[in-house]
Amino acid sequence: MIRATQVLTPRSFAETAVIDRVVLDYDDRHRRRLVLEGVDGLTFLLDLAEAVPLVSDCGLQLEDSRVVLVVAAAEPLAEIRTTDPNHMVRVAWHLGNRHLPTQIMGKRLRIRRDHVIEDMVRGLGAKVVPIEAPFDPEGGAYGHGTVTGHDHGHSHDHGHSHDHGHSHDHGHSHGHAHTAAPRDVLAVKTAGHTHDDSCGCGHDHSHDHHDHHGHAHGHDHKHG
Repeated sequence: MIRATQVLTPRSFAETAVIDRVVLDYDDRHRRRLVLEGVDGLTFLLDLAEAVPLVSDCGLQLEDSRVVLVVAAAEPLAEIRTTDPNHMVRVAWHLGNRHLPTQIMGKRLRIRRDHVIEDMVRGLGAKVVPIEAPFDPEGGAYGHGTVTGHDHGHSHDHGHSHDHGHSHDHGHSHGHAHTAAPRDVLAVKTAGHTHDDSCGCGHDHSHDHHDHHGHAHGHDHKHG
């Protein structure tokens, strides 16, 4: 079976080199090794050195230099429409705080359908519109790998007092209360500066994992 061993960026290859195309959803566009079948019937093995995100209109170069075009499949999404850049930052902060894969499009945000999250953003004053569209979320802060989501199970409120017992080597222990100073994240006024301090920052972090459309999105990344 012929292999595809390289990923070509969109518009970096001639259209005449394209011999077939594959239509893949978000999950299947982050694989290292997978047998794929093109729309026109070509079967080939995706065989990459490491899993990389396959964006829509990128190319998979076969061993004989021919190219298979990648097309992002339409998926059930929720388009979140905000009123202005500051409102968008506020909503995006709450989505980022839950580590949800999110596509940013001006004053609009797109996520996978999730009724709990949709209710949350409605409560923040945003409009939610169900759509069918390709999903190309932002990559992680340290690259463009798949972003996985955390569920809205139990949350930890770091804005309250914790009583920590500290044992010292002079033979006794004592407890004292630490109160984390609350941060007003809604005071952010610049659309380009959204901060997501993931640990020890006074924010609400969720740790349960749930399944979106039959695919687990916890810390289980699909790598071939």
